[in-house]
Amino acid sequence: MSEPAMPEYLDRPGRPRLAYRHASGAGPTIIFLPGYMSDMAGGKATALFNWAAAEGQACLLLDYAGCGLSDGLFADQTVLDWRGDVLDLIDAKVEGPVILVGSSMGGWLMLLAARELVARDGPTRVAGLVGIAAAPDFTRWGFSPEEKAIILAEGALIEETPYGDQPYVTTRGFFQSGEANLLLDGEIPLACPVRLLHGQEDGDVPPDISLRLSAALASDDVQVTLVKGGDHRLSRDGDIALLIDTVARLATHLKDNHGPQRL
Repeated sequence: MSEPAMPEYLDRPGRPRLAYRHASGAGPTIIFLPGYMSDMAGGKATALFNWAAAEGQACLLLDYAGCGLSDGLFADQTVLDWRGDVLDLIDAKVEGPVILVGSSMGGWLMLLAARELVARDGPTRVAGLVGIAAAPDFTRWGFSPEEKAIILAEGALIEETPYGDQPYVTTRGFFQSGEANLLLDGEIPLACPVRLLHGQEDGDVPPDISLRLSAALASDDVQVTLVKGGDHRLSRDGDIALLIDTVARLATHLKDNHGPQRL
């Protein structure tokens, strides 16, 4: 698998410098939002970027502050901080509609960023959403009462993870920011097409979360795909092919209806 283009950096007053990779091309711009403690060097992000670059499709990858090649301390970041990172990069580098692709926690940020973009710029700003084991509200359902008590009392929960050498760290600030930005208990005012991919063997984010998200979205164009044998990462060759096909079909549908825009 070839590497994406060398990273560029976005300097911002008062916030850490962000690393990103950008492929220019036809719109809408596809923006990949990685999961918790993940970054733009992951397999899904790289495959999507390489496909987009080969097809002449505009695509943007980023590392949130405190992650990957971006500046900042991971432990200092919150849900709203990372939503701000996404919005700052869109404002600086993207004109026109976007398709947000969110993996795991990135699916939560996808929804929060899309809601803000639509409220600020109008409904045409967000052309579509693709969730991969999207995990909105995981501070509510992803921790036991005992784990929540540790986070609030001690300031952080440290857990081993099968996805890397570094343990997962959930800080009190991140947890409280998540609890203040829950989505699944009310209607999510997004009317764009939404595609949700979820592995049936996901042991981290129950597939039911995608079904709940489908019900909460205001859009009447929502499709949920359950992948037999798929785990949380959905990183097998067939899973990545499904992701690219899903994004490609959505982008083609939007171009057929609205025409391409060079970005």
